[in-house]
Amino acid sequence: MQAHIKWTQDVQFVAESGSGHALVMDGAAESGGRNTGPRPMEMLLMGLGGCTSYDVVTILRKARQKIINCEAKVEAQRAQGIPAIFTEIHIHFIVTGQALKESQVKRAIDLSAEKYCSASLMLAQGGVKITHSFEIQAVDL
Repeated sequence: MQAHIKWTQDVQFVAESGSGHALVMDGAAESGGRNTGPRPMEMLLMGLGGCTSYDVVTILRKARQKIINCEAKVEAQRAQGIPAIFTEIHIHFIVTGQALKESQVKRAIDLSAEKYCSASLMLAQGGVKITHSFEIQAVDL
């Protein structure tokens, strides 16, 4: 896996993934940026949310659950000093589908957290406390 980050101006950067996708990262105005993109640490949280959501959806589909939507709301606390590392992260899943089994949703989240999500496991090994919660929204298909 590769990435290429290029400084464009002030505290703005363009990041390009090894698969050819690019995005802008920028700082807040008070940090010399123009707020044209997410902050690098926000990107880390978005990556974590995407990684674990991917797992949850895949596991639920393999379990033949009729899932139609999955959202992950990720909130993080950071250390006060420098480096301002993440100390705690909470991920709240909102899973929507027909006749979803609570035990299957919980199992999918647990498997992601404990076995499959590389981002979660890497952050947890680095001392970040990661917690999870979920809610199920039932729909008739």
